[in-house]
Amino acid sequence: MTEETTATTANGKIGEIIEIIGGLTVLELAELVKALEDKFGVSAAAPVMMAGAMPGDGGEEAVEEKDSFDVVLTNVGEKKIQVIKVVREITSLGLKEAKALVDEAPKPVKEGATKEEAEEIQSRLQDAGATVELQ
Repeated sequence: MTEETTATTANGKIGEIIEIIGGLTVLELAELVKALEDKFGVSAAAPVMMAGAMPGDGGEEAVEEKDSFDVVLTNVGEKKIQVIKVVREITSLGLKEAKALVDEAPKPVKEGATKEEAEEIQSRLQDAGATVELQ
């Protein structure tokens, strides 16, 4: 959507909300998403197709491998400073935002990562002393 389209379709409160969201940091957006999920009992995660029998496929089950992963920092461990450094490298967050993310564990560090990217991030965080979970 272009800014012009957004301006013409978003009026009143919606336009104000879009302006406010546009000024949030990545960490603030993550907190907003979590609060909305909790408030309305929904998930902002992309829908994942369920593997199963498809009509007309002879009843054979198709197994679909998950191709999008969330890397969740579950425990910081004893080397908090090293973990913060790795989080900053992965997310490009500032020191304050990275520290806040680490302090609020369990917290997603990267969402929607490929399998290879998620495993690489997991390895880097574990090498720094953190406990990480792929979801």
